[in-house]
Amino acid sequence: MSGSSEFAGPARVAVVGVGNVGASFAYALLLSGLAAEIVLIDANRAKAEGEAMDLNHAVPFSHPTRVWAGEYADCAGASVIVLAAGAGQKTGETRLDLVHKNACIWREIVPRIVAHNRTGILVIATNPVDVLTYAAWKLSGLPPRQVIGSGTILDTARFRYLLSQHFGVDARSVHGFIIGEHGDSEVPVWSLANIAGMRLEEFCAAESLPYDPKVMDEIFAQTRDAAYRIIERKGATYYAVAAGLMRITQAILRNQNTVLSVSSLITDYYGMNHVCFSLPTVVNRSGVQQVLRIQLSQDEIAKLRHSATLLQQTISKLEL
Repeated sequence: MSGSSEFAGPARVAVVGVGNVGASFAYALLLSGLAAEIVLIDANRAKAEGEAMDLNHAVPFSHPTRVWAGEYADCAGASVIVLAAGAGQKTGETRLDLVHKNACIWREIVPRIVAHNRTGILVIATNPVDVLTYAAWKLSGLPPRQVIGSGTILDTARFRYLLSQHFGVDARSVHGFIIGEHGDSEVPVWSLANIAGMRLEEFCAAESLPYDPKVMDEIFAQTRDAAYRIIERKGATYYAVAAGLMRITQAILRNQNTVLSVSSLITDYYGMNHVCFSLPTVVNRSGVQQVLRIQLSQDEIAKLRHSATLLQQTISKLEL
């Protein structure tokens, strides 16, 4: 597998929306040294300027990087444009509750981005991320491979972390995916979850550990509801999703062919079409290189179809 040809010039990443998520991502990006140029764009120009100043003062501790508050014209030449603009999720509010507020913002900003850049990869962070990924694709007119939502990359990380805590192994050694909507209808792929290639029940048997399906259900519930618990306590989530955005950006800029659970346009997946949701996806310099067609159990297929139906119903209410 290979990506598209290299972009000319230094790697530029544009961040549209520098609230908690956008600013945290820009900070992580600066520390990584991946981008030579980081441009911050926000409706609140003073906020973007302040964030750029603060980040520039970190440059002597990190990597030589040009950071500035810019305009949509500065999206020109960006290899990656991260969209983190929009209203945040409030206590008691679901991700889908945000859709009309943020779809209105999308109608304004997406055309302004693609007016200056039709070759970069759009990475969508704003919730409801699956619906807004679909909206960004429709509004931009870009090929589907160039529009990626952060999707369940964070849910998958939460899932792996909680399983690692339960089984007492490094989270990086736990392999499993959350697929479907980044939200209440997301689906854990228990049939493929494993540690060192061993299914969870096999691992428990080998290590003389109990395997309790009720405990597994509770781990998934904690995964699914994590954002609600964090929002109740600190008002928003942003560090972990910024790290997820960083991982997607790294896979793109370094042409890594990395498999990530990101959201993209789905075509004929167990009969599902015309919707964006997350599946294990090969990501490289061209964006979505391939959506992997993993074998699911009948129960997982039914739950994924339910997730797709909910997203399609929401998409149908938008004027795109």
